[in-house]
Amino acid sequence: MGIEGGLHGIRKTGGFVFLPLLFVLCVVGGNAFGSDDRTVGVYVALADNVYQGIVPVPKAVGDGDDPDHNLYWGCAEGFMGIFGKCPNWKREPVADAASKDVMRVYSCRHASGKVLLTAFAYRGSAIEQCLKDFKEALCQGKYDLVVYLGHNGLMDFYLPGTPPEAGRKKKPECMVMCCMSQRYFHKHIAFMEATPILLTTQLMYPGAFILRDVLEEWIKKSGLKAYRAAAGRAYAENQKIPVKAATGIFADLEAAVPKEKAMDPAMLNPGSGNR
Repeated sequence: MGIEGGLHGIRKTGGFVFLPLLFVLCVVGGNAFGSDDRTVGVYVALADNVYQGIVPVPKAVGDGDDPDHNLYWGCAEGFMGIFGKCPNWKREPVADAASKDVMRVYSCRHASGKVLLTAFAYRGSAIEQCLKDFKEALCQGKYDLVVYLGHNGLMDFYLPGTPPEAGRKKKPECMVMCCMSQRYFHKHIAFMEATPILLTTQLMYPGAFILRDVLEEWIKKSGLKAYRAAAGRAYAENQKIPVKAATGIFADLEAAVPKEKAMDPAMLNPGSGNR
């Protein structure tokens, strides 16, 4: 029953009005406002031929100030091209949080009703701020799953290690969809005490179709093997390559990770400045 239906016919007498209204507010707070939702935050750095160390893409899709036509946001395989048209994700109202750096904000809910996703499109020249906000979301536990999608900015600039905030209520999971993200991000993620569920080992194209398919498995809590397999299938179909080769682009996070000496937070970027 909607809010309007729930309020219809309530008598305005004494305390009789207050209790139903309190009940309605509790229902709204618990369901309509999604206090029990699993949440996903997606940080997208718009592709930018000028301000990022990317292999140049056509000018029309490589303008970091034009989200609606950008390779990673407005194009058919960008975030809005996928999630704006996917029948499993329905648009939700969201406050206008646009700023100097954030050009678009989009929120949508999965058809299951159990997952709320909010995505932020950052100006291409603000890729460093995008990555800082991605890391802040992990450190603060803002979402159950935090995703970065775009160019691997750590190939171009340095970011210090950041520890999780004291009193963080949840230990979030994360996906980093950019070239060679396991090499450049895994120590940052470990230092923030987050749990990676999808990282990459090679140069790759971070199309949002990968995120769409992995989220279907994440919603079912299928596990790391299923997440990697979903990513591989999606990438193979898009790139027209064998599934085995496509799956190899994504790190096997179930494999044993070699133990390494503790590293100073100031030394977390391997090969900084390389592309």
